[in-house]
Amino acid sequence: MIRLERTSVMNLENAMRGARNPMNSWARMDSGYDEDGNFVLGPNDMDLACRLRRAGSDHRKFIRQIFVSVDITAPLYWWKEYDTYKVATVANSTSTMHKIHSKPFSIDDFSHDHLTDAGLAILERMVDELEQIRLRYMDGKNKADWYDLIQLLPSSYNQMRTCTLNYETLVNIYFARRNHKLDEWHTFCGWIETLPYAKEIIIAEDGDD
Repeated sequence: MIRLERTSVMNLENAMRGARNPMNSWARMDSGYDEDGNFVLGPNDMDLACRLRRAGSDHRKFIRQIFVSVDITAPLYWWKEYDTYKVATVANSTSTMHKIHSKPFSIDDFSHDHLTDAGLAILERMVDELEQIRLRYMDGKNKADWYDLIQLLPSSYNQMRTCTLNYETLVNIYFARRNHKLDEWHTFCGWIETLPYAKEIIIAEDGDD
């Protein structure tokens, strides 16, 4: 299970202006804002963006200045893989250490969309046990009970993080993960495809990456 919410794409105008700095070609800029406040690339700027994108990472530095913010809720086993992308990313997460005991455990706190009936029964028993430990901790504030919560927590536990990335990082993620066996990565790559000018600036043509 993965959920991506509250997506914002920022700084496209400034990134395109910077893309024209090397050739002092600012007079050819033909982009602007539509009636909804979205920055829309004109034909000249689109042509430049596509040419720089396909020229390789040394030439497409402008896409490192196109920023994306998104709230992602995903299981810990997915976050472990996401955390390999440490370049140009920032994330603020909900705190497992400080807040794991603050609400009752529910089966919906865990990703279980692919579990067999037998697997789901095991997880349900685990959730019940975690809830008993949580209640015991809330009653006595015994640190040993808190450690039981932390060390027994399954990797299917869902955590929400507010993440900031840039388009260059998304290029790397898309081509590295689009054929991954985890369905969460397919959903994530599908989300990438919905971003403004993703087809032209992130995905480009097959074989480019």
